[in-house]
This record gives sequence, C-alpha cells and structure tokens, in this order.
Amino acid sequence: MSYKENEVSYEHINTFSTLNIVTEKTKNIWFVCHGLGYLSRYFIRYFNDLNPDENYIIAPQAPSKYYQGNDFKHVGASWLTKENTLLETENVLNFLDSVYKKEKLEKQPNLIVLGFSQGVSISLRWIAKRKIQCKVIIIHSGGIPKELLKEDFRFLNLKSKVYLVYGNDDKYIDAKRANYEETRAKDLFGNNLNILQFNGKHEINSKLLKELSDDNFK
Repeated sequence: MSYKENEVSYEHINTFSTLNIVTEKTKNIWFVCHGLGYLSRYFIRYFNDLNPDENYIIAPQAPSKYYQGNDFKHVGASWLTKENTLLETENVLNFLDSVYKKEKLEKQPNLIVLGFSQGVSISLRWIAKRKIQCKVIIIHSGGIPKELLKEDFRFLNLKSKVYLVYGNDDKYIDAKRANYEETRAKDLFGNNLNILQFNGKHEINSKLLKELSDDNFK
C-alpha cells in the first residue's frame, strides 16, 4: 500500500459582516478579525457603541465552522489549526484579500485593523505578508506569531499607532505570557507601540475601543 496526500484547488465562497455605512462623515474603517468560536455577525456587535457616523466596521468570517457543545445547536468558527497551517494560512489570507478588494480599501488612509484572541495571529500575518498600510493596529488579547520579525513591519507609516490590549484577569495571559507578548510587541513596533491593560477577562473591551476612537487614537 502506498499512501499519498494530494492537493486540489477549487473556488470557495465565504461571508463577511459590516456595520454602518460609509459617508462623507466616516473617519475610520475598521477591519476586525474575531476570536476562536465566534461568528462575525455576533462579533461585530461589540462595535455597536462606536459613533455610527464616523466608524464603518468590516468583520470577515473565519471559514472553518464547527458545532460547539454536545447539543449541536451553537456554531463557532476557527481561522487556523495546527493541521496544514501554512496552506490554510494562505487560503485565509486570500479570503481577506478578497474582502479588502471588494470594500475598496487600497487607498483608505484611516484603516484600523484589529485582531482579537485567535484573530491576532491571522490579522498580523495578513498585515505583514500583504504589506497592508494601517492607521492603527490593535492586538487585543492574543499572541503574536513567532515567525514575524521587525523587518516585516518596516513598511508601516511612521505615524501608524499600535495598541497591545489585554485584561488583567485574562485566563490565557498570565504575568509570564504578558511579559513575553509585551517584549515581542516592543521589538516589532518600537516607539509606535502603546500597551493598555484593563480590568477584565478574556473579552473584547468595547468601552476602551470607543474611548480610543473618540480620542482619535491619540
């Protein structure tokens, strides 16, 4: 017997959610990648408190969906697993490219890219590999991919802001892990980095995001 794993290319259709509409008053375009177990249509609700006239939110849907729990009622989604990670990463990046193109973000000067939890790894890889120019990068409660280097982000505008955000009661981020992620972020982003720790668990801090937005990410 001779076992062989093969590859085939095929067309795949996926969805993404949006919140608000783009008008002359729009100041910020948010491109937000959810965490493990979310669906984009629910994740995008965390951005309801942002000024709807000034903020337009785009939430791509992770392609790999699965049932959560034994009752088979609730569906979650994942961006990547340890299985065929390199191949799956490229598939996901191609999907994000399609959303980026459909929403005509190539010349958008006020693009904010946020990754939450597992969404951090895919959003940072996408920014680095596709050289996505951002006004703001928000690394929210997730891990920076180990393979990324300082050189991968040198293309960023010197005025770009980077925020490392996490809760002081996050069960996935103890003191050792927090120190590691902060050190990694400082190495990658230098003086562009702002570290914000809030009182809370492993959850999106909608209040903090609204405050940053209202202050125009000062």
